[in-house]
Amino acid sequence: MRRLPGTRFFPGIPYLFCLAIAVLLPAPVVAAGLCESTDVYTSGQDGYKIYRIPTIETMPDGTLLALAEARKHHGGDPGFDNDIDLVYKLSKDAGKTWSAMVIMEDPGENWSAANAATVVDRDTGRTWVLYIRSKPSRSSITSRPKTDDLMNMARWSADNGQTWSEPIDLTAVARDMNDAKWKVSVVGPGGMVQTKSGRLVAPLWGSFEDRDCQNLAIYSDDHGKTWQRGEFVTNKEGGDENQLVELADGSLLMDCRQIKGETLQRWFTTSTDGGKTWSAPRPGIRVSPVATAIERYALPSAGDQPGSILWTGPKGPDRNNLVLRVSRDEGKTFPLERLIAEGPAAYSDLTVLKDKTVGVFWERGDYKYLTFTRFDREFIDGASESKPAP
Repeated sequence: MRRLPGTRFFPGIPYLFCLAIAVLLPAPVVAAGLCESTDVYTSGQDGYKIYRIPTIETMPDGTLLALAEARKHHGGDPGFDNDIDLVYKLSKDAGKTWSAMVIMEDPGENWSAANAATVVDRDTGRTWVLYIRSKPSRSSITSRPKTDDLMNMARWSADNGQTWSEPIDLTAVARDMNDAKWKVSVVGPGGMVQTKSGRLVAPLWGSFEDRDCQNLAIYSDDHGKTWQRGEFVTNKEGGDENQLVELADGSLLMDCRQIKGETLQRWFTTSTDGGKTWSAPRPGIRVSPVATAIERYALPSAGDQPGSILWTGPKGPDRNNLVLRVSRDEGKTFPLERLIAEGPAAYSDLTVLKDKTVGVFWERGDYKYLTFTRFDREFIDGASESKPAP
């Protein structure tokens, strides 16, 4: 297969296919847009069996922060006889090269530090990371209500990831510690926002003994000094892993992973009061159960025409074929689609870089790699009407 202009390949990803790859046709065809990739984490390296749950953030000076769960013994989630550390790497050249891995938190043997979500406070310049810390054998399923089996933690950096604050305990905000049925709350992964008003908002999902998981949010109006908990999304079919995006009118759109139901789809719900209350959910993008990413790219009020919201996830079947979907109507529909990569693809997170290119950090190759792929507006504008999955 020959390579076309505008497509770059980096070592370690011989089977990554961006849409900008040439197709063997009688005459040369040049696909529009930049699409370049590099592997950030590779399973088996640095003493860990596997890396999962990618989270990406563009910090104030443009440095990229790539967080992951470093799972020491096997690929299982927190609480299942595993030892999981929260780790990160930095890139100062738009994702072409990455620093050595740094452990942000290693809470202890067979403990877990996991499931990160990030946001930059544009007023203070701080980069916030919210995550969970769980004791050995305690998960979202096995943790006990009214205990600290699983805690909600936060850290911030004021120097673009060079140093981090001590952990801040947000457990009593993220859930009602007096509720005898509420086991845990888990953030994201990914998908925090700062609203136009300056409010920091984190998407969460709660796990309970007497009902399905439910979505909610916590928020801060004083740059992280104090936090408040909003109300649940009322969803009879439940919802868990979720992300947020602010719409042009100032409302918030939450994109939630389904818990049950015959149709494989996301759930969309909106808040007009900054995450305190939420509308009844409506069916979102059709996709297999997986964590997906949603991000504001262009805002009409800022002179960007047309305004757009981006979404990434596997097109299918199952967790295969990573695609970009584009909304031009403030998240009402996502009819435009472009293939980013063929092959196995699972969780992803999005960020907009300083140069207005877009980065997606995603699980590739049956969880062998966490890969960073960068594309530009020309690539986005090349999206076309989507077709059903094969």
